[in-house]
Amino acid sequence: MSGQWLTWLDIRRLVVIILFLGLVIMATRPPFSADTGWHLQSGRITVESGHILQTDIFSHTRYGSRWVNHSWLSQVILYTLFRYLSYPGLSLWVYGAVVAAFVLVYLQMEGDPFLRAFTTVLAAITSGVIWTPRPQLVSFAFTALVCYALHLFKRRGVNRLWVLPPLFVLWVNLHAGYALGFMVIVAFLIGEVVNHLANYITPPSEPTLDWRSLAMVAGIALLSALLLVINPNTTRMWIYYLETVRIPFLREYILEWKSPDFHLLGLQPFIWLLLATMAAMGFSGRRADGTDVVTVGLFAYAALLAGRNIAPFALVTAPVLSRHLAPILTRLGWTRRIRRIPRPTPARGALHLLLVLVVVAILGVRAYQSFRPETIEEALRKDYPVDAIEWIRQHHPPGKMFNPYNWGGYLIWSLWPEYQVFVDGRTDLYGDEFLREYLDIELARGPVDEKLREYGVNLVLTTPNSPLALYLRCTGGWEEEYADEKAQIFIRSRTAFSAP
Repeated sequence: MSGQWLTWLDIRRLVVIILFLGLVIMATRPPFSADTGWHLQSGRITVESGHILQTDIFSHTRYGSRWVNHSWLSQVILYTLFRYLSYPGLSLWVYGAVVAAFVLVYLQMEGDPFLRAFTTVLAAITSGVIWTPRPQLVSFAFTALVCYALHLFKRRGVNRLWVLPPLFVLWVNLHAGYALGFMVIVAFLIGEVVNHLANYITPPSEPTLDWRSLAMVAGIALLSALLLVINPNTTRMWIYYLETVRIPFLREYILEWKSPDFHLLGLQPFIWLLLATMAAMGFSGRRADGTDVVTVGLFAYAALLAGRNIAPFALVTAPVLSRHLAPILTRLGWTRRIRRIPRPTPARGALHLLLVLVVVAILGVRAYQSFRPETIEEALRKDYPVDAIEWIRQHHPPGKMFNPYNWGGYLIWSLWPEYQVFVDGRTDLYGDEFLREYLDIELARGPVDEKLREYGVNLVLTTPNSPLALYLRCTGGWEEEYADEKAQIFIRSRTAFSAP
């Protein structure tokens, strides 16, 4: 009897355990991104001062301006994790959001664990591009939670809609992506209306909510929208998301806001997931549920407009794919083969346990390799001017700084308050006009030196051989003080020095 407990670990449970350990392995990577730095610095100031930052103190170009700091609570959590656990703490943020999201997705699926695992892995590969320590992952997990609450209400007859209003209150203080939750609800309501109309033509394959239940969902959505004012920015958050997406600079120059370039292999899983879902709907023999069609269509449309929407598309689409693959596999005899899998024995359970321990060991090795100081240093050096920043710390060149957009967040974390940045990833703070002016300077278009004087810039940190670097090298009044393969530093010469 001593080994009977091993029979619990049958092949189905083994697949689920390895699936989620595999997701953690996928999410284990050097934890830093372009915006992580300013989020951490904001969190530090909020924790130490006890006040939420609502004006800009990080840049000299927007210093003192009103800043809609919609992610203040996420910043506090991220900084606290980093303060006590360093970079592994930031990875815990990623692990928590990814695992929570896919547990909720898994619970919405149909079919055996093998089918669910396959669909989950496809969705994970599709969405993995956003798995970085940023508040955006809150919206990733909460989108899955909204989907799950509606799934329970529609397909299980379990009413957990009461969780949505407090969820949106928390969401609006963690990240401005709460609009994704309302997209899910709107698609749900429209889809159920479509189902009512389609029921007059063909018999339904999925449950359809009655009008009273739909009114309840709509009422909960309205209440949730009204409660969005419970945040430091109050009513501004009702329209803030629209204000952000309307900034043309975002759509034209910021990769995650641009339409996806499907020549990049990392973005092609979106195509695989979309085409697989369309094919499964066509061959499953089930009438497509209106809610599924509208939700997948709406999020696919959003993903084609902006790459950052690929991740929520994966969350809402994976359960739909499983619901249509399940009957196809049943017709092909897959279900009968699954039923023939031998019953677990202590010996098989021991083998399954050994496999789990091997995967845990792989996770441990990957985590060790990813969190070694040398690995993190190498990752930071790959993306940021680490040595140039150290030179600035040692030599303290005078004047205000100009810097590339993508380095702004890291510079805020590593050089503030000694130096304020020219620009960083808070595009909503800077606005379209200023960002285009920044781009003109970076690309050396127009009266560059005049613009730098206007902003009091006497220190320029830029990429090697960029148009700006070439311009300053050929223009009188600037001296190249530092150069390596990652960055160049120019300082206005003393004869031309212009104090701000």
